[in-house]
Amino acid sequence: MNIPAALVLSAAMVGATVTASAQELRSSRRSISYHTVEIEGLKVFYREAGPTDAPAVLLLHGFPSSSRMWEPLLSLLADKYHVIAPDYPGFGNSSAPPPSDFTYTFDNIAAVIGELTTKLGLAGYVLFMQDYGGPVGFRMALAQPERISAIIVQNAVSHEQGLGPLWSARRKYWADPAHELEALKANFTSLEATRQRHLGSSPHPERYDPDTWTDEYAFLTRPGQAEIQTTLFLDYRTNVASYPKWLDWLRKTRPPTLVVWGKYDPSFTVAGAEAYRDDVPDAEIHILEAGHFALDEATDEIAALVRDFLARLDGQKR
Repeated sequence: MNIPAALVLSAAMVGATVTASAQELRSSRRSISYHTVEIEGLKVFYREAGPTDAPAVLLLHGFPSSSRMWEPLLSLLADKYHVIAPDYPGFGNSSAPPPSDFTYTFDNIAAVIGELTTKLGLAGYVLFMQDYGGPVGFRMALAQPERISAIIVQNAVSHEQGLGPLWSARRKYWADPAHELEALKANFTSLEATRQRHLGSSPHPERYDPDTWTDEYAFLTRPGQAEIQTTLFLDYRTNVASYPKWLDWLRKTRPPTLVVWGKYDPSFTVAGAEAYRDDVPDAEIHILEAGHFALDEATDEIAALVRDFLARLDGQKR
C-alpha cells in the first residue's frame, strides 16, 4: 500500500511533537519525599518538599486528617520553600500506641512535634496551622517563640466566638464523658460527621472528592482509634482554657499573620477568623469560598495567598 509522502511527514511531525512534549513534562510531586524518625520511642512520619536550605514552613494538620491533607499544597510551595508536614502520634502513618502507653494530650503532641523540628534542624520557621494544628502550634510557639517567624491560620480557632453550634454537644462530653460518649461519636466521629466536616454548607458539593472523608473514616475505624481520639478530644477542653494565654502571646509579639478561612465550615465560624485582627491589627484575613478543609475547594487561591505572604516576609528580611 502506498502512503502519501505528505501524510508520512505529518505523522512524523506529530510523533516528534508528542515526544518533545513528554520529555518536557515534569511531575509537580518530584520534590516530595516521605520519612519516619524515632522520637521518644515513637515513629513519627512526615512529608517533606523543597530545598532544605530554603525558608522553612511547618504544616500542622487537623482532625481527623494527617499530613496527607497538605499534599495539594506541597508541590505549589516547594520551588522556594522547605516544607515539612508531620503526622501527630495517633494519626496517619505515625505510631498510634494505646492511651495506656502514650498520654494523648495536646501538650504531649506539641512536645513530640517540637522535638521533630529540633531533629530536623529547624531553627526558625513559618507556622501553618489548621484545626488541631492550632492547639499544637500555639503550644510550640509559647515553648520556643524565637523559632516562629510568622503564622498562617486556616480554620484554627483561638477565640470562643469561633466555636459554632456543634460545640454544645462536645462541651457536654467534656463535662460528662462517661454518659456523653455515644452522642460525641455521632457528632464527631461518625461517617456522616466526617463527610459533613468537609462539605459543610458549601453550595458546590460536586467539587469535593469523596475519598477524603471515606479515607478519614477508615482511619477513625482502625483498631484502637476510638479510644485514642476520644481520649485526645477530652483534652481539647484545655485548649479553650488556653485561649487567653495564646492571645496574650499574639498581642505581645504580633507576628506577621495570614488568616485563610473557609466560610462553609460547620464547626468554626467566620467570627473566629475575624477575631485574629483584635490581637494582631495588621493580620491579613481572607474569607474563602471553601469549607473546614479549605484546600479541598480553594487550593490555588490558598497557594497564591500563601506565596504572596511568604514573598513579602522574604522581602522584609532583605
